[in-house]
Amino acid sequence: MNVPMAGIKERFWALPMLCAVVAAALGLGLTAIDESLDTSSTLPFLFAGGPEGARALLSAIVTSMISFTGLVFSITIVVLQLTSSQFSPRVLRTFLHDRFNQLALGVFVATFVYALVVLRAVRGTAQVNPFVPQIATTVAFAFVLGSVVVFLAYINHIGQSIRVATIIDRIGADTRAALGRRHPADAESPSPTTSPTGPVHQVAAEAAGVVQRIDDDALQHLAQQHHVTVCLLRAVGEYVPTGAPLLKVYGEDPPPDDHLRAAVHSGRERSLDEDVGFGLRQLVDVAERALSPGINDPTTAVQVIDQLHDLLRYLATRPLPPRQRVTDDGRLAVDIPQPDFADYLSLAVDEIAHWGADYERIQRRLRVMLHDLYAAALPEHQPAVSRVLSQIDAEPASGDTLGTPAPSDIGLR
Repeated sequence: MNVPMAGIKERFWALPMLCAVVAAALGLGLTAIDESLDTSSTLPFLFAGGPEGARALLSAIVTSMISFTGLVFSITIVVLQLTSSQFSPRVLRTFLHDRFNQLALGVFVATFVYALVVLRAVRGTAQVNPFVPQIATTVAFAFVLGSVVVFLAYINHIGQSIRVATIIDRIGADTRAALGRRHPADAESPSPTTSPTGPVHQVAAEAAGVVQRIDDDALQHLAQQHHVTVCLLRAVGEYVPTGAPLLKVYGEDPPPDDHLRAAVHSGRERSLDEDVGFGLRQLVDVAERALSPGINDPTTAVQVIDQLHDLLRYLATRPLPPRQRVTDDGRLAVDIPQPDFADYLSLAVDEIAHWGADYERIQRRLRVMLHDLYAAALPEHQPAVSRVLSQIDAEPASGDTLGTPAPSDIGLR
């Protein structure tokens, strides 16, 4: 199983590093322009001080911006700790991928680097071979003004980010995007296929990890090239120990194991790239934490149910065909296990119903959601809704167990 590095754009340090590189290049470019132009006579509105004044200004910017950056980083760490303890450790990923947080840190680092680059270009004294990069020094002052504006916006952004409504909406938006990729409205069921036959070759995982993405196209290409059927044994979101069975290949000429493993990408934790269940899991975690005796915040749990209602309605109103690929002659090429609507519904409802059994608001909101889902669902999804609704209706308002999720749910831990 392949364990690739995350894309550079997903790294928290990538955007600040890019800002620093651009700032350094800008500093070098503007100082070169200053050396080639007589800015003192043509642009009198630029910085008019001598070398000592320029050094003092740039040094003040350097020292203040490094402190500024440390303050921003400290605020970010405190917010991450607060979010982790109050909501769920799994929502930290949202903050780390927040582009504005990365941009704010990038602006502060860029100002620091830019001032440092320009500072080294200041030469001489007022009496001996003076050189002051006036354009570059003026731009450094503009960088500081911009950093102040970004800092004020950052404080407001952080304050909004830790609001529970913002966190729930952001998780919901990410999950909705994953739903659109994984279950588009125009999805069509594959043509009927025969069961795979022939010799069976089993491929084991080389390293432990959680299945994050599966390259269907690559597996289909291998299956057609070698005239085999590739059946995944693990769904997206499932953990695979080292040496555990990963997939089976039916046919006389199986592809190389390394080529098959390369199409299955894993990592240390679940990802929302293809794992719709992970989005639902994050929302359920927030609701469970809100219903715990230490927090006792059923209003937050109701907000989570509202978001789950919208996501489940999205799923209930469209077919969820099996994740399969077939060849032109109707032979099954790739078969990948995935949750059905009943699995998603169980994940979203069972635990909240269990921990919210003593809250009439929670039970009432769940019933409203399920009745609406039953009315909107396709016929093939209505039995699952009916089963869950009958469980909740039969459950007394006590702390008795409603029925915990089966540990074998596909990819829905």
